[in-house]
Amino acid sequence: MELVGVIGISPKTDIRIREKLSIIEKRIPQKLEKLKEICEEVIILSTCNRTEIYYYNEQYNLDKMLKSLEWDDNKDNLFYLTDFDAVKHIFEVACGFDSLIVGEEQILGQIKRAYEIARENKSCMRILSRLFQRAVACGKEFRRKAKLYMYPVSSASIIANEVKKRSIKKVLILGFGEIGELTCKYLLTKSVEKIFIAVRDKNKVKNMDDRLEFIEFKNWKNYIEAVECIISATSAPHTIIKKGDIKKKMLIFDLAMPRDVEEDVKLIDGIELYDIDAISKMNENNINLRYKIMQEYRFIIDDYVSEFMKWEKISEIIPLIKNIQDVSNKNYKVRLDKFIKKYKNNSLDFEMAEFYFKSVSDYFAHRIIKVLKEEYLEGRGDECIRIIEKIIKN
Repeated sequence: MELVGVIGISPKTDIRIREKLSIIEKRIPQKLEKLKEICEEVIILSTCNRTEIYYYNEQYNLDKMLKSLEWDDNKDNLFYLTDFDAVKHIFEVACGFDSLIVGEEQILGQIKRAYEIARENKSCMRILSRLFQRAVACGKEFRRKAKLYMYPVSSASIIANEVKKRSIKKVLILGFGEIGELTCKYLLTKSVEKIFIAVRDKNKVKNMDDRLEFIEFKNWKNYIEAVECIISATSAPHTIIKKGDIKKKMLIFDLAMPRDVEEDVKLIDGIELYDIDAISKMNENNINLRYKIMQEYRFIIDDYVSEFMKWEKISEIIPLIKNIQDVSNKNYKVRLDKFIKKYKNNSLDFEMAEFYFKSVSDYFAHRIIKVLKEEYLEGRGDECIRIIEKIIKN
């Protein structure tokens, strides 16, 4: 039986391939609907650095899944993990081990969002719901105990530090989603004088600082001359900044996936263009220090993985556990009824009698279930199940 699996593109894969196989959020529901025809449960985790498909199924057809995703021509660029390896992977992702910028904090929110979209589209139930809930809990505990907040490293913080280092005063941000907003907050802690933010609907945003000015997205090119740096973080499925759009010296950061900036823009004299891969290589000293600290707390991941694997294994015998409980309840009621009929003319406290009948029955049911779980986890479940089924057989 397949426990859980993941098919994905590593963040370390060339950005051109990641871009080609990425799935923007508005298209995820459509992909989930197609995958639900093949898998019992499925969640799509899609970020600026990764695209991963988590699935649960007793039987699945890999070729059908890849065809549904339109990934069938890119098999060699994907990784495939199942069972223990797949479970361990999502916990490592939640803790930031598999990010381009190790330990970056945005991934937890992205995992939550992936789970929410799957729930909204009814594509995840008991197994993947539990897996993603525990992954988020693991990520939170890991960051708290490792005190990663003392070493802030994210694409947003790296960009803000670079802007400060270059004494840039005026910035244009394209897009105000989670990444754009976070970048803006980091920039406001630096010495910037003005931040123009291009949004689709100005009525849906609230100004948080006098240095901010929200502008209509369609007019963003009118502000090129007023700024020294452009940070692009839209969710558009196509490029936004093209080679002919900018004709002056400019520092550009492209945080989008697929990319917002045409690759040829970097060929223009005076323009420095950094995509998410190039950004991740900045501030390496802090990143290396963070990774060293993270390794010391890897045991937290091991504990969560072990807990989930035990939970899932025990889940296989839930029908038998429920049967034991049902038989226990039925038997105590049968014996209680006989007791009441026999002594109905006596002045006895039948409520107290029921309490004791049920307590004794529950005690033995709990003992049976406890032993069953222990034996099952130790690999001796088959013989134990045979004996218990024989005992509770009506």
